[in-house]
This record gives sequence, structure tokens and C-alpha cells, in this order.
Amino acid sequence: MKIAIVHCGELLTLRGARRPRIGAELRDLAIVRDGVVVLEDERITYAGAADGIKIPGGADVIDARGRVVMPGFVDAHTHLVFGGDRVAEFEQRIGGATYETIAAAGGGILATVAATRAATEDDLLRSARGRLQWMIRGGTTSLEIKSGYGLSLDAELKILHVIRALRQESGLRVAATFLGAHTVPPELKGQPEAYLDHVIAEMLPVVGREHLAEYADVFCERGAFDPAQSRRYLSAAHEHGFKLRAHVDQLSRSGGAELAAELGCVTADHLEQSDAAGIAALRTANVQPVLLPGSVYALGKSKYADARAMIDAGLAVVLATDFNPGSSPVPSMPFVLSLAATQMRMTPAEAITAATFNAAHSLGWGAELGSLEASKRADVVIHDCHDHRELAYYVGVEPAAVVIAGGRIVHQRTDE
Repeated sequence: MKIAIVHCGELLTLRGARRPRIGAELRDLAIVRDGVVVLEDERITYAGAADGIKIPGGADVIDARGRVVMPGFVDAHTHLVFGGDRVAEFEQRIGGATYETIAAAGGGILATVAATRAATEDDLLRSARGRLQWMIRGGTTSLEIKSGYGLSLDAELKILHVIRALRQESGLRVAATFLGAHTVPPELKGQPEAYLDHVIAEMLPVVGREHLAEYADVFCERGAFDPAQSRRYLSAAHEHGFKLRAHVDQLSRSGGAELAAELGCVTADHLEQSDAAGIAALRTANVQPVLLPGSVYALGKSKYADARAMIDAGLAVVLATDFNPGSSPVPSMPFVLSLAATQMRMTPAEAITAATFNAAHSLGWGAELGSLEASKRADVVIHDCHDHRELAYYVGVEPAAVVIAGGRIVHQRTDE
């Protein structure tokens, strides 16, 4: 299959350093005016100026009509597969209840665990397909998905099987993360060490042996797992060959950023409560911060991660949705860009780089995704705007007019 996208008003190629971008590099989108992108099968064969380029014979030509054309978003932190919803808790929070008090009363993550355990694999796959379409319509073409709403071997495997099915059928690039240490299940309430014994002895070996996940993650937080318990779990996961990610410093300052640095995690995610010492530790250990402003917004909180301090410190910042039923029912990467701009003072260009090129590197996909360059995977989006800043400026719209993943059109608005 051959596709040529012509008359690109702003072609955001994101050419530049082949490592994760830092500092001023985040603002350089390597924009080509009146550009052309040529795709053959699953690869980009050309992305650049229109002058002198010959459109291959037999190519389907798409006229971008002067609009923004850019790499697909890479959503590097999601909890896409779950049963039920938490709409009642949403209303409780409006009435003044906090995330922590709801969780202490048996709601929160455990409510989703109960619904996920009760759902069949087909149920979970069907609902996840629908949510994935929400993400695609926002311009997402690759993503990470975590387990963690099962908290038993059978239920965690059920989630991971759904993630594998989504990878096989969707045409999107999908990474799986085993979040076995999300919280303590109800049958072992108050016994985090006993639960970790089970995760380490029973779950990690099976998930690793069946190659169901590449990463392991932990929720290092009050009411979930403390730093010592998180270290134990992540160290065991590393021994089983998993690469490491970690939810840290979201609701409280626990030293989670330093722990992620100590253990050589690929990413440290959330970081709303991290201070200068935590930021410095991440920089020294070259850990990428994954910032999740959607969860701050959805929980009605006001303390966002200090993106400006992280960028000034030389960290390769990533933005992601944290899409989940409780703290971030936010599937839209354009909305995350808007939050990054208005609440974390990131420029639109910085936010785009964080949500594409840097996000791809955080998942080990930097050589394949995140920029429009010859030989890279053909993940390209035409957005219905003429200036890339509009992606963060307009809120509550679905800007993607055409979404191409792996050289295949996976979304096209009916007016195209």
C-alpha cells in the first residue's frame, strides 16, 4: 500500500537528536512548510519539502489542505483494560470526598478490581476496543497499557491476554506493563508483605515465562506500597527480566523519585509531589519523568508536577494520559497538551515533543516512532488545524482528521 500526503501546511518532522530531547531541543519541531509525506507499506519513505519529490506511481494521494501533519501521539501511561466504571465516586468527590478516603472505604482501585474480576475476557476486550477508538480519534497511534486491576494470577493474566489481543488486532504499537503491585487485594487486606510474596513467587514467573509483559510497575504510595516494599517488588521483577517503571510521588512525597533513580527505572511516573532532590536524582540516573496532568485535573487537585524545573534540570520529559476509570478518565492526548500548557507552563512545541518523540523513547521505540523520517514506522496524523499551537489552544475537540498507523488508515472523518 502506498500513500502520499501532499500540501502539508506545517509538517512536524521532529528531526533532530536521536536520543530523548532535553532543554531547548523540546521546542524544535523541525517544521517543513508545504511538505510531503510518502508511505509505502508500513514505513515512511520520504518526509520533507515538496520541491523535487516525485509521487510514486499507484499511490493514494491525500490532500492535507494546508493543515498540520505530524507523528501520532505515543501514550506512554494508560490503564485501558478494566471492568465497570467509577462514576459514583466521581460524584462523591464533587461532594467533598477525597481519593484517599474513598479508597480507605473499599472503593477506588478495589472497586475496579471487583468489576474486572467479574468480567469475562470477551467483556474486557469489547470495552477496551471502544476506549481505544476514543484515543485513536485524538491522534494516538501507539500506547502502553498496564494490568493491575486483577490482583490475582488468573485475573491479571486475563487482562494481559486482552492487551495482547489489542496489539494483534488494532494495528497500533502496544506495550504491556505488569502492574501486579497496584494495591493489596481485599482477601489480603492489611497484609502487603503476604501479597508481595504471592506476586513474586507466583505471578512474576508466569508473566515473564509467557512473555505477556515487557515492563513491571508499582504504585509506591500511602495505602499501597511503601518504598521498601516497592524496592522488593521491583528488584524481583528485574531479576525476572522485566524493565522497570514506577508510580511515585503522586499523592505524597515518599522518596519515590529517588527510589526510581536508585533502581534504574526507565520512567518515574506522576511526580506531582517530587522536590528538587528527587528531580536531581532522576537526572543523575537518566530516568525519564512521565507527567500525567489529567489525573491532577480529574481529582480536582491543584498541585501539578513541576515540568519547568524538570526541563531546566535537563530531564527528557514525557506526557501521557494515565487513562483509567478512577483518577484520570481522560483518553485525549490533545487535552493533556492543553493541561501541560495552561497548568505546567510547557509551550505547545515542548508538549508535542514530550507526547511523541520522548514518549517513544521511554518505551524503547525511539528508533521506530516519534518523528517523521525515512524508514520509520508509518504513524502519521493529519490534524484539522493550520498551526501546531492550536492542538493545545482549543479544548474539547477531536482534531485528528486522518489517523494512519503502520501505513493503514485507522480513522478518517466522514467529511474527508
